[in-house]
Amino acid sequence: MTGGARGGLWGQAGRFVVVGALSAVVDLGVYTLALHLGLWVHAARALSFLCGTTTAYALNRRWAFGVEGSRSRALGFTLLYSTTFFVILGVNALALAVLPDRWWTVTLAWALSQGFGTVVNFVLLRTVVFRV
Repeated sequence: MTGGARGGLWGQAGRFVVVGALSAVVDLGVYTLALHLGLWVHAARALSFLCGTTTAYALNRRWAFGVEGSRSRALGFTLLYSTTFFVILGVNALALAVLPDRWWTVTLAWALSQGFGTVVNFVLLRTVVFRV
């Protein structure tokens, strides 16, 4: 589908990227701050994911996909992002385990986990949760 609701695939993808970038700034900012404050790395990643996800839901629903809120959409979003939460924690932990211990390791692990989760989320948001 290239036309239709809210500019079709490319329009949605473009808005999703903008929302994702903003949500990623929130996510990484909270992650970095939480680590700086001494929070355990996995708790920091969980907290940052929650903050980034809240930002993503609000902006994706209204702007990127242009759909009305409903219980079923909120539930679908919650289920999707709950699943993604465990996936990104696993990818983050795996990356931290296999990457060399350098100054950039934590940020790269975050970026890898975020990138993987983002692809999964776009596909499932578009085809299941925010489908119109």
